Amino acid sequence: MLSIDPKTLTIPVLHQYLLGAIGPRPIAFASTIDADGNPNLAPFSFFNVFSANPPILIFSPARSGRANTTKDTYNNVKIVPEVVINIVNYDIVHQMSLASSPYPAGVDEFKKAGFTPLPSEKIKPMRVAESPVQFECKVNEVIELGTEGGAGNLIICEVVQIHINEAILDEKGMIDQHKIDLVSRMGGNWYCRADKNSMFEIAKPITTCGVGYDQLPEDFKNSKVLTGNDLGQLGGIEEIPNETDVNEFKLLELSEFFVSLEDNPSELELTLHQKAKDFLAENKLEEAWMTLLSFNNG
Repeated sequence: MLSIDPKTLTIPVLHQYLLGAIGPRPIAFASTIDADGNPNLAPFSFFNVFSANPPILIFSPARSGRANTTKDTYNNVKIVPEVVINIVNYDIVHQMSLASSPYPAGVDEFKKAGFTPLPSEKIKPMRVAESPVQFECKVNEVIELGTEGGAGNLIICEVVQIHINEAILDEKGMIDQHKIDLVSRMGGNWYCRADKNSMFEIAKPITTCGVGYDQLPEDFKNSKVLTGNDLGQLGGIEEIPNETDVNEFKLLELSEFFVSLEDNPSELELTLHQKAKDFLAENKLEEAWMTLLSFNNG
């Protein structure tokens, strides 16, 4: 494994390593105004949500690694401490990229990128009408992380108003992760699209507590079929199936394997482990456990 002291790297190389490894990163499409009321619109992928109470978003317009200059967004919020963070989805990703061009201060990126400005309700900067979610924010604090090129500037924002396009809501009035069609930044010129082909669901163990990896039988851990992900999924079961349930499942669902492979235990074990892996792919955790345990009960 390559092991590097970051202090030995040039800033451009270090920047590429950081952004190539840490992703996908959400995008803050930040709308601000200068002292004269001129709008500015720019995307930043050093961004995330950090608190719900109070609702806090943080993004970082870093100093230029080449010229050590500061971004217009940073300059603006130091004068007018307000910002709209517009969320970027696939429908506007190319316009957003165009807005990231190094236009001179005072140039209106709304016009350059073809976006529709919408008045905010509680702050001065305009919203991006095409964005599916817009957060009006007051800037609580700006933390400068350094004075050299590449140093970040943390813009700590408190959300004071939220605007959501109703077209992206589900039947419960919550944001549907398929409908919002989010995009995010990767390394280099690469982006990631969060659609049905890239998303998968894992139930959060918030109110439940799995038995854990340490409680898995050794033959599970030594499997030639099951991966670390599979074992982690198996460790999430709250209660290991009892022998009666395993034997019933074996008789009803797995008998064909035991009959056809009764003289080949090694092949039977591999087949059952693969069957369990297939169950895990369908989030059928209990069935996977009973399949694996059936070999031990054989």
